[in-house]
Parts: sequence; C-alpha cells; structure tokens
Amino acid sequence: MSKTVKIIIEIALAAVICFLVWAIVKSVQKPVQFNKEVAARSQVGIQRLKDIRTLQVAFKSVNGRFSPCVDSLKMFYEGGKMDIVMQIGSHDDSLAVANTEAIKKAVQKANPRLKGTELNAKQALALAEAYKAGQKVVFSTVTEIPVRDTLFRNRPDFCVDSLKYIPFSGGMETEMEAIIKTVSGVQVPLFEARMPYKALCKGLDNQLRINLDAERRDQNKYEGLQVGSITAPNNNAGNWE
Repeated sequence: MSKTVKIIIEIALAAVICFLVWAIVKSVQKPVQFNKEVAARSQVGIQRLKDIRTLQVAFKSVNGRFSPCVDSLKMFYEGGKMDIVMQIGSHDDSLAVANTEAIKKAVQKANPRLKGTELNAKQALALAEAYKAGQKVVFSTVTEIPVRDTLFRNRPDFCVDSLKYIPFSGGMETEMEAIIKTVSGVQVPLFEARMPYKALCKGLDNQLRINLDAERRDQNKYEGLQVGSITAPNNNAGNWE
C-alpha cells in the first residue's frame, strides 16, 4: 500500500469518526433541546390560559356562568362592566363600628316602614354622608366600572386577541368548553380550556412530540396544557399547578 493511499484512508476514517461523534452528540442533544423548547412554549401557553381563567372568573361573577368561547370573553373584556366592592373604614376600629351601628339604628327608627333593600340603601346613604362629614364609620360601596379598566391594568403587554390562539401553532384556536353540571344536587358552572401539545409543539420533532403524548397518556394526564375541568370541579386549576 502506497503512502498516499494510506493517508487517504486515514483521512477518510477520521472523517467517518468525526461524523459518528457528531451524530451521537446530536442524537443526545435532540431530546434535550426539544424539552427546552417545549418548556419555553409552555410558559407562553400557561400565561394565556391564566388570562383566560381570570376573564372566566370575572365573566361568571357577572353572568352566573362561564363563557363557552374566547370570542365572548373578548366582548366581555372590551365592552362589559363589573361591580367593584370597596370597604370604607375598618371593623377593627371600635369607634367606627360604634358609629356605624348608631347610624343604622337611627335610620331604622326614623323609617320604620322600610325593610330589606330599601332600608339597606337608606342606611348606606346615611353612612356615606357621615363619612363625607368626617365621621369614622365602616361600610362598603359598590361601583360598576368597565372590565378593561379593572383587569390586566398592570399588564402593558396584555392582548385580548391573542387568547383565542394557541401560541406557536400557526393560528390553531384554543379549545374551550363550558357547562353547568349537577354535583351533589347542586348546579355548578364549569369550564375547561385546552392547548394540546400537537398544536403547541408544531414545527418541532414530531416523533418526540408523539413520545411526549404517549408519556402523558401513560400517566393518565392530558396531552397538553389545560385549565379548569368540565368533568368535576377543581377550583379552575391548571394542570401545570
């Protein structure tokens, strides 16, 4: 074997070895990078599901039920109103409590025919006037204000339009359902919003995503991100919590 041929063979072997090392490293790093990307995407998805939950809770406080779709949540956010309760004074202030009881009794004595809501409204007005006059009292006020002026005020990056879509999915929509279910004889409003990994992981290695779904199924877990449940009340928890 000539020296030239020997050198060529050695170079070829070195190239093969380098390729095999590169292939091994890549095969090891591939699932690591996949998991990192899934975690990063999940954080974006989780924030959107948390925002949906916040809107759903507010929607229910006004309508007595949850919304079945993101579009109605958007309408609620952009044009809806909700009551905000603000407490004046403190129940730990004995003077304020004493003044409050005295004013209530005085109103009731002066208006013996008033009962229920009418009496409460009259007492609330008297307490408000006493507060304006500088007296220490304890009472609550209810103010109706636009939803968008209440929720997400400290979130300059909040975009209600984005809640409809699963991030990184190319426009696939967030899956959502809302029902009223009888639980122990009581009608309970429930909702569920989902972002399957099949959509959230779009563009990533499909086999690794299939393996992830299979792993979740083996653990009896949903194959993706989910908040709330229409199967049973779970305090609107997310499956990442």
